[in-house]
Amino acid sequence: MMKTLARLLIAMLALAAISLLVWQARAKAVSKASDKGPKGPMVVPVVVAEVIRQDVPVWLEGIGTVQASNTVTVRPRVGGALESVEFTEGAMVKAGDVLARIDARPYESALAQAKAKKLQDEAQLANAAAALDRSRRLVKENAVSQQVVDQAEAAEGQFNAQVKSDQAAIEAAQLDLDFTVVRAPIPGRTGVRMVDAGNVVTASQPEGLVVVTQLQPISIIFTLPQRHLAALRPHMKPGAASLKTQAVDDDGTVLDEGSLELVDNQIDNTTGTLRLKATFPNKDYTLWPGQYVSAKVLVETKKDALVVPTEVVQQGLKGTFAYLVKEDQTVEARQLKAGMTLEAVTVIEDGLLPGDRVVQDGQNKLKPGAKVSERKAGL
Repeated sequence: MMKTLARLLIAMLALAAISLLVWQARAKAVSKASDKGPKGPMVVPVVVAEVIRQDVPVWLEGIGTVQASNTVTVRPRVGGALESVEFTEGAMVKAGDVLARIDARPYESALAQAKAKKLQDEAQLANAAAALDRSRRLVKENAVSQQVVDQAEAAEGQFNAQVKSDQAAIEAAQLDLDFTVVRAPIPGRTGVRMVDAGNVVTASQPEGLVVVTQLQPISIIFTLPQRHLAALRPHMKPGAASLKTQAVDDDGTVLDEGSLELVDNQIDNTTGTLRLKATFPNKDYTLWPGQYVSAKVLVETKKDALVVPTEVVQQGLKGTFAYLVKEDQTVEARQLKAGMTLEAVTVIEDGLLPGDRVVQDGQNKLKPGAKVSERKAGL
């Protein structure tokens, strides 16, 4: 029994010794392999951009609301039965297009009466004029007194005034007759029909027949912070050229381009903002009344500005800086003075030169003196 245990113990010790030798051999092999590997600093893959000069447009942007150039509620100007409605809801109409017709028969009758009255008074005027002419001849012969002449002149003047009054009555009756045809006062798009044919309407009733909205051109009322007043002031002077404006959708799509028409004459002291109005041709009807959009106004274009992608500019304890890639593919933290950021680029006022290569992406793994390799954006 003792011999068996001794043999078993010797076998276990031998196995342990063999395992130790194998582990040591593997450790040496790994150590030698690591010693043969590349030495030196780790290479960091980064995206590199070049400092360039380009024209930079300075846009001021605010949120605004689209407003129609004109909105008219079309109401009847004479009363009567609405014979027909001759527009289609939501259709485009031109100024003067017929929208509805009112029963014209009472107004035709009134016009005929006014014309007949004028004919009657014209006949009396002709008679009075003839009597006046006779009286003037007879007074020269001392056949009648001057009083007769005066009375004839008065009668002629009275009938002459009556004829003029009749003409005014005819014109008024003709106007009422014309108003039985309801026409579009402006070009635009019709809305929902408010009154159906067969109803009796009255002159200037509170409820209109339809609302016509002019969509071309169209306006946007938007606001800007009052700090931008200095940039706008040169363009507020009489005779100054209009500023270019853009209407922009939520996704950045330019809906239309127009011009700045108005800078309001006061600042809202409750919000510290300034209202502006821009007008757009809206040829494709991309703008709609009541729509919320962003409005941009071009106040300046900086010529040959030194720019880098905005991601290049970093914030450090000493201020703004950028990682400059040197010829040996190492980086240097270059302090710089950054200007305004516009259209995804930042204007550099000092610290970099045209043609300098700077790190655009991958700065979080860098420190001054680190070695870099260039990779494409997005990888």
